[in-house]
Amino acid sequence: MPDLNKIYLYRMTHIENIPHILQHGITHSTSANANPDFVPIGDGSLIATRNKFLLNNGRLLGDYIPFYFAVRTPMLYVVQNGFNMVSPTPAENIVYCVCSVQKIIDLNLNFVFTDGHAVDGFSSQYTATDIQNIHTILDMNAIKYKYWRDENDLDRKRRKEAEFLVLGDIAHEAILGFITYNERAKITVINYGAEATNVHIKPEFYF
Repeated sequence: MPDLNKIYLYRMTHIENIPHILQHGITHSTSANANPDFVPIGDGSLIATRNKFLLNNGRLLGDYIPFYFAVRTPMLYVVQNGFNMVSPTPAENIVYCVCSVQKIIDLNLNFVFTDGHAVDGFSSQYTATDIQNIHTILDMNAIKYKYWRDENDLDRKRRKEAEFLVLGDIAHEAILGFITYNERAKITVINYGAEATNVHIKPEFYF
């Protein structure tokens, strides 16, 4: 049986969103507590696609707040470098909010998870009833690979982008900590109000 406390979930956000997250948690764009000054870093066209994508449970993918199971994802590469019509964001301005599967369960939040990128037709969707089998469902090797391009495994990128999707808002107590690129970013997050012991510098988590 997997230790769900040690299956970490990572959500990237712009550092300027941290004050709102510390006060309200990670909020959905349609929430009454949504951040009116939210600074986006993602691919707008992909977000629009996700908002219309129907999950097996009848809900829209856009109703959920997505997390990855690892760092250094293809999305981060796009965000940092500015491909696909996305404006580049310096690593210093990107913060990881870290949760765990167990914490989401403890807070009785509704979730689903996928074994690959959620909008990919080859990916399957799973619910809370499958969570004890998560280690056999997900390809943890692919998820943790530093790189995803492999001519002998063209599906690795999809599997690396497995997602954990949480319905609605996520209270701030669900956040175990924050990861920053450098000391300056760490100090900024602490000055916003985060506990110093919960903010960690991990430049190797970035490109």
